[in-house]
Amino acid sequence: MKLKDMSLAPIQGKVVLLRADLNVQMVDGVVTDTFRIDQIIPTIKSLISRGAKVVVISHLGRPNGRDESLTLKPIAPLLSERLGTSVPFVNDCIGPVVDAEILKLNPGNVILLENLRFYAGEEANDPEFAKQLALNCDIFVNDAFATAHRAHASTYGVTQILPSYAGLLMHAEVNALSSIFDNPKKPVLAIIAGSKVSTKIDVLKNLIKSVNSMIIDGAMGTTFCYAMGYAVGDSLYEPTMKETALEIMELAKQYGCELILPVDKTIAKKYAPESDPIFRDMNKIEPDDVILDAGPISTERQLAAIDKSKMVIWNGTVGMAEWANFSRGSFAIANHLAEQTKMGKIESICGGGDTVAAINATNTMNDMTYVSTAGGAFLEFVEGKKLPGVEALREVE
Repeated sequence: MKLKDMSLAPIQGKVVLLRADLNVQMVDGVVTDTFRIDQIIPTIKSLISRGAKVVVISHLGRPNGRDESLTLKPIAPLLSERLGTSVPFVNDCIGPVVDAEILKLNPGNVILLENLRFYAGEEANDPEFAKQLALNCDIFVNDAFATAHRAHASTYGVTQILPSYAGLLMHAEVNALSSIFDNPKKPVLAIIAGSKVSTKIDVLKNLIKSVNSMIIDGAMGTTFCYAMGYAVGDSLYEPTMKETALEIMELAKQYGCELILPVDKTIAKKYAPESDPIFRDMNKIEPDDVILDAGPISTERQLAAIDKSKMVIWNGTVGMAEWANFSRGSFAIANHLAEQTKMGKIESICGGGDTVAAINATNTMNDMTYVSTAGGAFLEFVEGKKLPGVEALREVE
């Protein structure tokens, strides 16, 4: 997929409206995870090095109107620190105050505007709101792949008004995910985990046609075990997805994709982080068992599957990785993927909020081939869906 390249845009002295994804984790007004901030820095540096005046826009959370707990203000100092230049914060994203600040910009200046979602027009893709965002700007650059699956005013509406280009991160995301289908290094393994089969049906069905093997675990794996007739105790699973799970298993047979499903689990007697982990074979799960992680035998099978592969796509943790007692399976995958990637044996493409958190917790971020900033957009791209924010940046061939 070829996207319009911002390096070809005439941006010297121009005002560039830059859609970033600064939807970061924040606790009491303090940013606790800077991954998405760090990922946008190369694009901003490239723009200011070419004499652009950069206006950064983003959303944060899901506010219902103006909500000061979801202001982007705490992010401005972090941008300033990483760019080595002052990034003033503007307490709105449209209106006369914003217009005045934009008109004062000099080449190489950067400002950060307030949360787009303080206005209902953002998610509604309101043409009037898009016009106000584009006012006094010359060029639009979208570097927020994580929001590209939404046709919002800042991801789609402004592309109908301004000449629009893909940022460096957008190119990297699309290229990495496209490689899964366009130029995969076989054999390809997909690790798809997390809580719900229902949210990943299309991902599973689409990937099964393209990969050689697939690990399904986490609560999703528990649902598959239930479909096969195993007792699952007092655990999270989706009984209504039994027939879907069986259908996916049949589809895997048709396409010659090896499904690697759980054979044991790590359980507890109550759903709590301090619970003691107990290892249990799938055919020995008791009625009051709560499944909270992959079991050691399943984990060994999963690591062996990684060893047999040359490309691995990972989305979703195999247990409650945020709880130390039940992080073993997810952390083992993260560490093994990183080790095999560093040795040049595999390409690892990872995405999704919980997955990234596990990678951060194991300090393996820099060892993976590619870690996506996206969750929903990652999944929808892998499903084979067209993302409005990406389609708007396609180069006409």
